[in-house]
Amino acid sequence: MSLPEPRPGGAALITGASSGIGEAIARRLTADGYDTILIARDRERLDRVAAELTGSETKATPVTCDLTDHLARAAMIDEIRESGIEVDLLVNCAGFATGGPFIEADPERELDQVRLLVEAPVALTSAFLPGMVSRRSGAVLNVASSAGLEVVPYSAGYSGAKHHARAFSEAIHYEVKRHGVAVTALCPGPVETELWANAGDHPLEKAIPKPLWITADRCAEAGLSGLARNRAVVVPTAALKVGYGSMKFMPDGLKATVNERVLRPEGA
Repeated sequence: MSLPEPRPGGAALITGASSGIGEAIARRLTADGYDTILIARDRERLDRVAAELTGSETKATPVTCDLTDHLARAAMIDEIRESGIEVDLLVNCAGFATGGPFIEADPERELDQVRLLVEAPVALTSAFLPGMVSRRSGAVLNVASSAGLEVVPYSAGYSGAKHHARAFSEAIHYEVKRHGVAVTALCPGPVETELWANAGDHPLEKAIPKPLWITADRCAEAGLSGLARNRAVVVPTAALKVGYGSMKFMPDGLKATVNERVLRPEGA
């Protein structure tokens, strides 16, 4: 299986497209000839990226939307449908991370994280996957995380949401692959983006050695390559693949206990 070919009237929709992994994916898809619909909250940055990606043969359409707002999200989906553009590729990438003891967390921030990392991908996939299936052509890339592969204390909200992204993607992958549609969960370790700067004192940032971090561009390349081959789950780096492969032989309770001790903040 390969990705659907760029075509008139078709486009790739990327959330979180104003920076980081989302921007890197948008740039790669533009280089491959796709028109793009770029979704983010920061209008100024979104317009800058769209201007850079719009050329003589490709068009990037910026759409400002707060994906945590279900009314704004529904209006954005309706706007795209009414435009007549068919979404051939969907990339759910927008996100942020909370961390620390859950009992000390801001409840509204935790709920916003669920709205962005869980609700929004479900809503967008629900909106555009049926059209792909009916055309027997399409692809969905959900940016999950290596945090969605293990139990991660002190990252309960973020890792829980990424567990959903991975499991949701894998289930749909097996539902629709016979219809010619690819669905992949991208599960990188830490990526050099603004997410971690905005996450504050996050335990995962401290726990993963810097040599194991990768760039957004490398992450984008791995995700799109895996999507083109219709891999259910893509883990970009060999070190992480080996690490998680070896941990399969450790009992889940023991792994969670070790993770809790390693990630426990000072004074917690």
